[in-house]
Amino acid sequence: MAKTLTKLKHYYDYYERRISVASLVAGFIFDSLTLQRVDNLLDNLWITGNLLLSALVIVFLNRRKEGNEGFWLPNILQFSFGALLGSIFVFYLRSTALMVTWPFLALVLFALIANEFFQKRYTRLALRLSFLYFALFSFSIFLMPIATGSLGAWVFLLSGAVSLLVIWLFLKLVRRFAREQFLEQRTHVWSFIGVIFFVVNLLYFTNLIPPIPLSLKDGGIYHAIEIDSRGRYLATGEKRGVERYFTLFPEVYWQPGQPLYAYSAIYSPGSIETNIVHDWQYKNEAGEWITATRIPLHLEGGRVEGFRTFSEKFTFSPGLWRVDVKTNRGQVIGRLNFEVIPTGPQPPIATEVKGCNYVGNDSLD
Repeated sequence: MAKTLTKLKHYYDYYERRISVASLVAGFIFDSLTLQRVDNLLDNLWITGNLLLSALVIVFLNRRKEGNEGFWLPNILQFSFGALLGSIFVFYLRSTALMVTWPFLALVLFALIANEFFQKRYTRLALRLSFLYFALFSFSIFLMPIATGSLGAWVFLLSGAVSLLVIWLFLKLVRRFAREQFLEQRTHVWSFIGVIFFVVNLLYFTNLIPPIPLSLKDGGIYHAIEIDSRGRYLATGEKRGVERYFTLFPEVYWQPGQPLYAYSAIYSPGSIETNIVHDWQYKNEAGEWITATRIPLHLEGGRVEGFRTFSEKFTFSPGLWRVDVKTNRGQVIGRLNFEVIPTGPQPPIATEVKGCNYVGNDSLD
C-alpha cells in the first residue's frame, strides 16, 4: 500500500501542472452546467461549503511548519479556491452586459487564473487569506440582497461590513492556531484585505460591478407586442436566422409614426421588488452614445423565466441604437443593440411567444 501511494505521489509530482489545470477547467465547467440561480439553496450551500473548507484547510496548513504541508492539503485548498471563484464568475457573468462591467469580471477571472498559476505561493498566509476574503466579499454582495429583500448602496455597504466582520473573526481563529506566522504577516494580511475592499467599493460606486442578483433572461427590439387572452406576450419583429448570432447591431426597419418596442425579461429573487429603467440611446456623429428617452419600469421577483415588461418609442433617426436595461442607480443589467433602417423593402417578420402572466408596460416619447 505504501509503495502504491509513493508511486501515485511521484506520478502527481510529474504531471502536477496538467492535473491542476484539468481540475480547474473541470470545476469551472461543472459550475457552469449545474449552478442554477443566485437564490438557490443548494447553490449557496455549495459556495458556503467551499468557503468553510478553504478556511479549515488554511488553519490546518498554518499549524504546520513551512515546507511540511503534506501532499493533500495544498491541493484541496487549490481546488476549493478554484471552485469558489468559478462559482462567483458564473453568477456574475449571468448578471451583466459584459462590455459595461468587464473590469470586475476581469478581476474575478484574474483571481481564478491566479489560483492556478500562483498556487506555489500558497505557502504565504497573506496570499491565502486575500483569496479567501475576495471570495467572501463577492459572495456577500449577492447574498445580502437575497437576505434583506432589497437592493441599493446600503445593502452593498452591509455586504462589505459583513465580509469584514467574518474575516476578522476568522483571523482571530488563525491567530490562535498559527500565532507565530500570523504575527509575522499581520501587516501584509490587513494590507491585502484593505486593497481588495477599496477596489471592490470603487468598482461598485462607478457602476462596474454587475447588478447581481438581477439578470436579463431575454430581450429584443420588436415592431409590436401584444398580450393574448392567456396572458402570453406575442412579440412581432424581423425574422432572423443564424445571422442573429454574428451581428452586434441587428437591422430593424422602421416607418415614421410607428413605434418600436424594447422587451426585457429580468430574473429577480422572489423577495425583491425594485424599479428599473429602459434607457434608449443613439450614437451621434462624434461616436458618443446620447440618451434619447428614459422609461421607468417596475420589477417584481420570483419568476424563473424572468419578470416580463416592455417600453415603446415612436421617434428615431437612422443609425445605431441601443436600450440599456438599468437599475435606478445606473448599473446595467443588459443591453439591446439594434440599427434603425429607414423605410424600405419590408423584410419577413415573425411572431414569438414570450410567456404568460401579463405584468404591464410603460411608454414615453
